[in-house]
Amino acid sequence: MADTNILVVDDEKEIADLVEIYLVSDGYKVFKANSAEDGLKIIENEDIHLAILDIMMPGMDGLEMCKKIRETHNFPIILLSAKSADLDKILGLGTGADDYVTKPFNTLELTARVKSQLRRYTQLNPNSTVLEKDDPNEIRLKGMSINKDNHKVVIEGKEVKLTPIEFDILYLLASNAGRVFSTDEIFEKVWNEKVYEANNTVMVHIRRLRGKMNEDERENKIITTVWGVGYKIER
Repeated sequence: MADTNILVVDDEKEIADLVEIYLVSDGYKVFKANSAEDGLKIIENEDIHLAILDIMMPGMDGLEMCKKIRETHNFPIILLSAKSADLDKILGLGTGADDYVTKPFNTLELTARVKSQLRRYTQLNPNSTVLEKDDPNEIRLKGMSINKDNHKVVIEGKEVKLTPIEFDILYLLASNAGRVFSTDEIFEKVWNEKVYEANNTVMVHIRRLRGKMNEDERENKIITTVWGVGYKIER
């Protein structure tokens, strides 16, 4: 399962802590900063999927930080502000923000906005590795969606028909994006049996799986071979 990392930047510690409590309870990983400068450093070092920024901060404010983020990143940004005038909202959204929430805010409304923005971001950005919290059995990454409930796989808008074994191999790799699995590990987890002697069963199924996904025609492969080790799907 891919982590969903959210950055909360607010110079009011109580607000940042409150937002963190609700986001963590929904299963998100939260990074906090009390200044725009510290927030930008976190973005440089972490894979952030959404940012919540307070507008009124000393030094660089949330609007300037939003502009700075938009120079290199397209993840959703939600602005927090004590101002509710339409002009302030227009200015905020004009800097590249995706949503605007007025203080004092209802934390449940804020978390709903977070889910909505992440859902939209995942749909519009097929390379995103965010696993949607509303449907924990669906993974979307690298232009592909995999739904465990109905065993449906869609790649770049086209449904791909897979056998149960092919689906289970793909789901195993996708739900552990970035991790390399040996052929023995894949066999034991998918077939639920111990490996007692070398065989090429997994390699045959992955070859068929790649064929159905038109990997030969794809510049950026979905399944990567790590020679001498095994297979993985990159984040």
